[in-house]
Amino acid sequence: MLLDDALRAVEVVRSYDGSIVDVGSGGGSPGIPLACALPDRAVTLVEAERRKCRFLEVWAPPNARVVWGRAEEQPVESFGVGVAKALAQPATALEWVLPLVCVGGAAVLWLGPSASLEAVARVAAQLGGGVPELRDGLTVIPKVAPTPPGFPRRTGVASKRPLG
Repeated sequence: MLLDDALRAVEVVRSYDGSIVDVGSGGGSPGIPLACALPDRAVTLVEAERRKCRFLEVWAPPNARVVWGRAEEQPVESFGVGVAKALAQPATALEWVLPLVCVGGAAVLWLGPSASLEAVARVAAQLGGGVPELRDGLTVIPKVAPTPPGFPRRTGVASKRPLG
């Protein structure tokens, strides 16, 4: 079931150029299945917990690299697509993912049915994102403008004071 859920994003991710970043990779989904399904794309698995990074290093395919660190510490506008599943509340997840994506790319989030697209749209607008859309049960937020100065905010701020 986890594998199928991760692979729902293959066509969406394929529709954008550039490398892929999976923020908060945890047990490896969706990053590892996407890396296997898209072997010609570079995938970066970002995980803040060292123990989980060791697990990811064992299972990551050749086109994936594991980065031990937080999203707020990663280079801004460096990836074509950012993905996150079960990372945080939608506003927080978007603040961690969208700044890492280049203009012309997108953030792809696995959000539950109770997530408000209007709230996601408000946060996206503050981060250089366009209008969110649902595709195959995924929320896709295009990156239409550069990340404004000051984002992502320093470590811990997004989860304590979510945008809205």
